[in-house]
Amino acid sequence: MSERTILIIGASLLQIPVIQAAKDLRLKTIVADMNPNAPGMAMADETFVMSTKDIEGMVRSAKVYSRTQAIHGVITAGTDASMTVAAVANSLELPGIRFVDAEAATNKIKMRKRLQKFAVPIPKFAPVWNIQDARDALEFLQFPLVMKPADNMGARGVIKVNSQEELQFAFRHAKQFCPTGEMILEEFMQGPEVSVDALAWNGNVQITGIADRIIEQETYFIEVGHNMPSALPKETLQEVEKVMKQGMQALGLTHGAGKGDIKITPDGVKIGEIAGRLSGGFMSSYTYPLSSGVNLIRAAIQISLGESPDDLQESLQRVSVERSLFASPGKLLRVLGCEAAKEIPGVEEIFITKKAGDMIEKPTNNIHKSGHVIIAADSLQAAEEIFTKVKDLIRFESDDIYSVDEKSIAKQARKRFGKSVCWVCKICDGKDCASGVPGMGGVGKMKTFQDNTNALSEYSIVPSYIREHVSPTVTADFLQQSLSFPVMAAPMTGAVTNMKGAIDEYEYASTVLTACKEVGSIAWLGDGASPEKYLIMLKALQTVQGHGILICKPRADLGMLQERFREAERVGAVAVGMDIDAARFKTMELKKQSSITRTMPDLAKVRSLTKLPFILKGIMSTGDAELAVETGADCVVVSNHGGRVLDDMPGTARVLPAIAERLQGKVKVLVDGGIRSGTDVFKMLALGAEATLVGRPLSIAAVGGGVAGVKYFLNQYKQELLASMGVTGAETIANIKPEMLFSRKS
Repeated sequence: MSERTILIIGASLLQIPVIQAAKDLRLKTIVADMNPNAPGMAMADETFVMSTKDIEGMVRSAKVYSRTQAIHGVITAGTDASMTVAAVANSLELPGIRFVDAEAATNKIKMRKRLQKFAVPIPKFAPVWNIQDARDALEFLQFPLVMKPADNMGARGVIKVNSQEELQFAFRHAKQFCPTGEMILEEFMQGPEVSVDALAWNGNVQITGIADRIIEQETYFIEVGHNMPSALPKETLQEVEKVMKQGMQALGLTHGAGKGDIKITPDGVKIGEIAGRLSGGFMSSYTYPLSSGVNLIRAAIQISLGESPDDLQESLQRVSVERSLFASPGKLLRVLGCEAAKEIPGVEEIFITKKAGDMIEKPTNNIHKSGHVIIAADSLQAAEEIFTKVKDLIRFESDDIYSVDEKSIAKQARKRFGKSVCWVCKICDGKDCASGVPGMGGVGKMKTFQDNTNALSEYSIVPSYIREHVSPTVTADFLQQSLSFPVMAAPMTGAVTNMKGAIDEYEYASTVLTACKEVGSIAWLGDGASPEKYLIMLKALQTVQGHGILICKPRADLGMLQERFREAERVGAVAVGMDIDAARFKTMELKKQSSITRTMPDLAKVRSLTKLPFILKGIMSTGDAELAVETGADCVVVSNHGGRVLDDMPGTARVLPAIAERLQGKVKVLVDGGIRSGTDVFKMLALGAEATLVGRPLSIAAVGGGVAGVKYFLNQYKQELLASMGVTGAETIANIKPEMLFSRKS
């Protein structure tokens, strides 16, 4: 018999087992990939340098090749190239499925419609081409929902949508990962999820592995690993098998492989999706063979050649797991500990997919992983213990600041904000804002917003050079917490309302909390106008062990305040407080939330609701400052809410000196408003503040650069503050005096 040839579509890490299995079967291998340096290309006997999705090109090349030498089969695994495989098989009359069926198993809209036609259980869904389609779908779809591209894999662009406020951001996020522009909006299915592999040939359909998927970061649905075999009850697995077979039959997957993602919901087993190929994620190639003893790749190749698989009988009953590895965002400097980790008994493989010099993104899909570990053991507990040892050994060292600069942060922020939220002006002074309130700007003509920066610009720093040399230090103490420098993130919420979903609420909160903690500062969070928003803040606070401060709106309902304070205490927050200037805040009115002013005795009662340090934010007069002390406040913040409550208030730098003088030594005095640099921080400290809060610049940094972006700006402020102290001769924060400023108004 002459040598047989197989065309393998794809040459990445996930296709290497297919190439190796084909060689073990003594097949001649033609491997196609657009990357000539893909790892599988070097293993092939011959190659086509071509995109796996170039259907016409692949058919043309296969036909030309077949004129001189026959191709006996075509296959892929772990990549979304089922339509290409089917097209080649159909054109060369090779074993396989119809092209129209491969298309139905690739495009999620066509898939849903085909499954719906055959009464296979699926979630409710709607095709989406534009944002209006998504809004129209809300007539019959209820939150929570999931937005995803109709034609991509690896969780690219998949995002959970919890409310109408999040819809636009979700649409933009999914759209950028959508090659054709067609998307799907569907019901979120609650419950565990499994991955299923199956083979079909000669009228047979055999399930060849069911694994429990481990999904984290539910907003983006990132799979961090899977366990083989599934630990679900036998009855549930039987229902999974039944639905999987129904789905394959409906989609016409009658010859070859089928890969299913299936949810076990309170309403029963439902199909997430079924693809006409073997699974990726190392399931078909590693965890199932290690768990069962079955060479699934070999069996799939045999079917692609028109043969029956020779051995699908399981000979092992072990547990095998895959676990993902993640490097921190930034520039990857080095990966350590891999060789030692490989020596741990039970570790079958370690794949590191990133190399030194690569830029690591914050993961929003399964492509952003930095490595994978394959483990086999006698029990799931043993496998988990082995992975713990691996994690203790493998270290990814990244430089997160290296990945960002001011220009790149601004560019990315503009992209995410869109044209109607924030233009990310080079000078953020309220003179040319894209939006008001709701939005990133101020109310009215934005006079208050503008006067914050105007007031600071009326001061200049006076240098002093004929003196002893000093090496300034900028450490500070705040409510028994050490600060590496006196700058903290101001409380900002309403990311969806004010930023139209450029970043979601949890991501924003966790970003500023993490960044501030890592640079030795503290992020303040607000409880937001929406009554349930504080729950997101609490969840974010837990990720940093409570290293943050919760500031609440002056709600009329005392019980709501008490609940927030109690929960902040539970998660270990540094302090709580109230922004008393939000009594007439526009977004509170829009959300139909009652907020009120209170007398000094009433505020003292609010203060008594918590054992934590208590902060009053929104002080703009010496009278309110003195009353704040009488309420028992531990700290006051001189603030006009960034010009977002009332137009034509004075800039905070104008009223700060008198308030600081009146409260000297009684309570901590902080300030926000118009601070755009470390020199502005210096000015506020010289005018009497003990520390400062920064709002808009850090929110823009969070949207445009994530944790690295916020850290970049905070470190920049720190260096500018140090420089200001160096030229004035201030060795410590306490040495910064009013005489170090020149007032243009005096």
